[in-house]
Amino acid sequence: MNFPLYIAKRYIRSNSKNNAINIINRIASMGIIVGAMALFVVLSVFSGLKVFSLSFTNDIDPDLKISSTLGKSLLISPNQESQINEIDGLASYTKIIEERVLFTFDGKQEVTYLKGVDSNFSKVNAIEKKLFNGQWLKPNTYQVVVGYGIAQKFSMGLFDFNHQLEVLVPKPGKGAIENPEQAFNKTEIIPVGIYAISEDLDSKYVFADLGLAQELLEYKTNQVSGIEIKEKAGADESAIIDQLQTIFNNTITVKNRAQLNESLYKMLNTENIAVYLIFTLVIVVALFNLIGALIMMILDKKGNLKTLFNLGTEIKDLRKIFLLQGTLLSVFGGIIGLVLGIIIVLLQQHFQLVMITPTLAYPVVFSLENVLIVMGTIVTLGFIASLIASSRVSKKLLE
Repeated sequence: MNFPLYIAKRYIRSNSKNNAINIINRIASMGIIVGAMALFVVLSVFSGLKVFSLSFTNDIDPDLKISSTLGKSLLISPNQESQINEIDGLASYTKIIEERVLFTFDGKQEVTYLKGVDSNFSKVNAIEKKLFNGQWLKPNTYQVVVGYGIAQKFSMGLFDFNHQLEVLVPKPGKGAIENPEQAFNKTEIIPVGIYAISEDLDSKYVFADLGLAQELLEYKTNQVSGIEIKEKAGADESAIIDQLQTIFNNTITVKNRAQLNESLYKMLNTENIAVYLIFTLVIVVALFNLIGALIMMILDKKGNLKTLFNLGTEIKDLRKIFLLQGTLLSVFGGIIGLVLGIIIVLLQQHFQLVMITPTLAYPVVFSLENVLIVMGTIVTLGFIASLIASSRVSKKLLE
């Protein structure tokens, strides 16, 4: 039998004759339980906020995006397209053109991105689900879909043939411009839909047909600025990227969704780490109660320890009693706190108890990773606190 573990479990179950020590033990246990519960709830809330924030970019960004390393555009041959279609794990792909251009409407101007897309775009991107009004554009037309932000700035409606939306694109070439009016390719376009995602994204893109974008930029029919890819569930992303690099002879840059929104991911991860460290500090402060409770227990059981020492128990085994006692208290407190935290998170997920707005519940996400983080933090810090307290057991104290 593990003698120190047996004694430690007896000390946990039994009450001290000194009522003050019992109160201190309960306070220490409550500190661990509340700390574990609070840490788990806060991590779940920030996981929910992260998913909620990224959901906006997920609506408009692909799984993978190809761009050229040699310039603003790339040429794609029929042979390369057939090779892309044969890549294992690739669900669909779409050719796109992105360019910052000038839009004018009824005397108002706005510089933003014109995004030319082909007929496969809806298979890669779920933007059609975010249409606020109107319809998605038809291929080989001068129709466009604008963001809600641009529609508001222009005070623009759909299918307005009395006030035409005009797009102006600088002509490619070199040398001085003699006639400014001839410096732009321009055409009138017809807004047929308005999408709404978020305040930032609603002013970022005006979607048009790929052929129209190629015409304005004077691109060739096989010339695009990028390719967007949708992966199959469970696909090997690194293998897909390697095959794409082989097809294009390593002349392309391939970015996944996280790399496309690198600054956003960094900000969310930094916030998550900062909150974790802050609440870990709260737990550290709470564990000072555990140190105090164990030291009081050592002093209360001094007579018993002296008897065990005289019977031949080594000092290291006596220390191990309180090390195990504190660690077990941390484990049990962490489990109880986690159970309470999980209940709170699941209640919020299913019953939406706390609301941000009348229609939007505070987002939370139950994650096994957060469970392991909280339990690992509580047990590790509890072990360190118990180690500090148990070091008070010495031969000098017993003598």
